[in-house]
Amino acid sequence: MSDRLPGFSTLAVHAGAQPDPTTGARATPIYQTTSFVFNDADHAASLFGLQAFGNIYTRIGNPTNAVLEERVAALEGGTAALAVASGHAAQVVVLQQLLQPGDEFIAARKLYGGSINQFTHAFKSFGWNVVWADSDDIASFERAVTPRTKAIFIESIANPGGSITDIEAISTVARKAGVPLIVDNTLASPYLIRPIDHGADIVVHSLTKFLGGHGNSLGGIIVDAGTFDWSTGGKYPMLSEPRPEYHGIRLQETFGNFAFAIACRVLGLRDLGPALSPFNAFMILTGIETLPLRMQKHCDNAKAVAEFLAGHPAVASVSYAGLASDKYNQLARKYAPKGAGAVFTFSLRGGYDAGVSLVSKLQLFSHLANVGDTRSLVIHPASTTHSQLDDAAKVKSGAGPDVVRLSIGIEDKEDLIADLEQALGA
Repeated sequence: MSDRLPGFSTLAVHAGAQPDPTTGARATPIYQTTSFVFNDADHAASLFGLQAFGNIYTRIGNPTNAVLEERVAALEGGTAALAVASGHAAQVVVLQQLLQPGDEFIAARKLYGGSINQFTHAFKSFGWNVVWADSDDIASFERAVTPRTKAIFIESIANPGGSITDIEAISTVARKAGVPLIVDNTLASPYLIRPIDHGADIVVHSLTKFLGGHGNSLGGIIVDAGTFDWSTGGKYPMLSEPRPEYHGIRLQETFGNFAFAIACRVLGLRDLGPALSPFNAFMILTGIETLPLRMQKHCDNAKAVAEFLAGHPAVASVSYAGLASDKYNQLARKYAPKGAGAVFTFSLRGGYDAGVSLVSKLQLFSHLANVGDTRSLVIHPASTTHSQLDDAAKVKSGAGPDVVRLSIGIEDKEDLIADLEQALGA
């Protein structure tokens, strides 16, 4: 190929992959093995001492997973990536490198309900403390910064409401505070938004959603932007101080602009163990090949469905940034000009009971707790994904009692509208 940089669709098909050198297989093989043979004792020692790159044990790395990691890093514009077992696992591994007991991180209040639960409750056992901020009020992030703050966490497109976050503005706050900005890019995918281009230092995904895209495989991934200086101020000893388990290596000094990805692998994944199955990596790689085609169809369908709902008498409001009337439309035009995503919410005039009733009457939409599938999906967050929150917290996170969340698939939009029409009419 010439010196020109490959386009997004080309990278989605080819990045990280070559024909198998032994068999000539064109599709990346599933290396379904636990471990790998060393050339000799010196080779083994160099791998375990981080003096050479290579395969040791699938919990730490695997050739199938490596192709997935390189592909997503290329699509996001990062220096390196690490695939793990789920999006939740990605968040644990990332924050383990950054936080010590008693430290804080700031998170946008508009997040996936599972992340709110993880941050509020599960992370307390590690001594990690979350401080909430409002993504509609950038100053709230500035006010939340303390000497214990070690990171800021946001979603590019917030789940469940589909609101667009002003990544650049929050990145400015993170830079001023001297902490990394972590962006969950699950709902946008790099096809719509590349957070690193707007100031993110770390990007995470639930690969289960749009990147895999077919509702058949769990996975998560961490992308290192290579933009943060981990040695500044001694805030991040996991990266800047000598690591006793690796003969005193300083990861920042040794690995430079992909040190964070290395730390996540050799300190996080190695010890916590949330490894991604090579089979799931293979399935997700296959899904990524059609990502640009699917995402555009998702977005086109979502806009058509949102416009239909906005005009229906049973609907009180629609929260979709792709609508010209939506409060996030200007941010959508700036950050996601190809489309505002496929996940959004709408409120029903009948409140909680109407939301519960609607999901039972839909026939083409599947009622389940997932997004990003080729199939269209529906859920009533207040009774399911956000049910652990009190009513005030539900409303603040965009999951009030009257709210229904849709994840629009790639079916014919006319069929999706017809299904919603009959359910709303009933």
